[in-house]
Amino acid sequence: MLKEWVSPFVFVVLLTQVGVAATRVDGVSMMPGLRNNEEVIIPKLEGWAHRFGLGTYHRGDIVVFKPPRAAASEWKHDIHGVPLPWAYRPYLIKRVIGVAGDRIRIEEGQVTINGHLLDAHWTQDFWRAQGCLDTTSAEANAAVTGLFPNAPATRTLTVPAGSLFVMGDNRSPGGSLDSRYFGTVPLADVAGRAVLSVWPILRNSQAAALCASADPKNSVTTSGPSELNLRVLNAPATFADLDK
Repeated sequence: MLKEWVSPFVFVVLLTQVGVAATRVDGVSMMPGLRNNEEVIIPKLEGWAHRFGLGTYHRGDIVVFKPPRAAASEWKHDIHGVPLPWAYRPYLIKRVIGVAGDRIRIEEGQVTINGHLLDAHWTQDFWRAQGCLDTTSAEANAAVTGLFPNAPATRTLTVPAGSLFVMGDNRSPGGSLDSRYFGTVPLADVAGRAVLSVWPILRNSQAAALCASADPKNSVTTSGPSELNLRVLNAPATFADLDK
């Protein structure tokens, strides 16, 4: 009897810990790349391998991770408003902008990596069309905003070994809490790379967002014909141009 239960249990543990996992996007920090409530797939075995130095993440990858332990503002004490007797770090989803050794500079909303300007038309065009492209705020002009402990505000940052610099695709004012606020992310805190969007199966082809909304998730409207949402989450082609 015990054996009948142990085998399925071990299979489930292996599948969830080193197989694949699905996670839901909560919020609009990755728009237009990912919308609120999209479900993405993470190959967890790849994530574990990267933690032990086998393979690596690349600029442009979308990763799921926990914010650094030292980022006190990112610890949560409730789930959907229900208080908890403990604190935890919820998983976030952002795009890798810089890897170990990269020198990141952010000025007037433009990101420069190792002296090369990143062509971010894949997200900036969307936010410019909304009238929301941020070029003047503190976070649009700093790789470090000064909110992370013992890290003074500066326009430049060199990504330390074993870490990633991440940003959301949302380039509206205050659109994404990311490495500009809580610092670089240790590889040990990265669950893995989001490789597929699998839900919803269909979505409206067009989306629009209000600028500086008090309720960002509910400020998004969609329109246009339905299209297949299932897609591979490849890095924008302009990241490859940085290595040329």
